[in-house]
This record gives sequence, structure tokens and C-alpha cells, in this order.
Amino acid sequence: MKNDECDLTVNKQIKEKKTEIIDGFTIKYHANGKTMWSKGMIVNGQPEGYWQWYRLDGTLKRSGYFKGGEPVGEWTTYDSQGLPYKVTKKEG
Repeated sequence: MKNDECDLTVNKQIKEKKTEIIDGFTIKYHANGKTMWSKGMIVNGQPEGYWQWYRLDGTLKRSGYFKGGEPVGEWTTYDSQGLPYKVTKKEG
């Protein structure tokens, strides 16, 4: 590296998302610790069943199903208003 170049290597600590388990659902929060980031069940350490992800403003961003930790069936992506705009199918 030349003397006038910046060293872009930075030691970053990745902050774990705040997580709670409520009625069997694992809920993870955005970095602010208040707004839900994702919600779904964990079985044997893997996502299982219906899951949802949310934007920082609380609107739904994506949803779909897992079976044995693998995405299956229809997955829906939502626009910034929380309305469906794209559905994809996952083979499982």
C-alpha cells in the first residue's frame, strides 16, 4: 500500500440484534432495539414455518415459509407501503 492510500480495513464489531422469544416466536429487532426486524419460529436451531421481515419504519418487507431451515412455497416482497408487489416460488 502506498503511503497516500487509506487503509480501509477497519475492525468493526457487529452488534447482535436484540432477540426475544414470545409465545414460541423468535422476534429480532433492528439496531435501535425497538422496531421489529423479523418474526418466526426456530426449531432445532433453524427457521421453521411462516416468517416475516420488517423495515425500520415498521412496514412489512418480506414474508415466506421455511421447512427444515430452507425457504419453500410462495415468498412475498412488499412495497414501502407494506402492499404486496412481488411473489416468488421457492422449491423445497
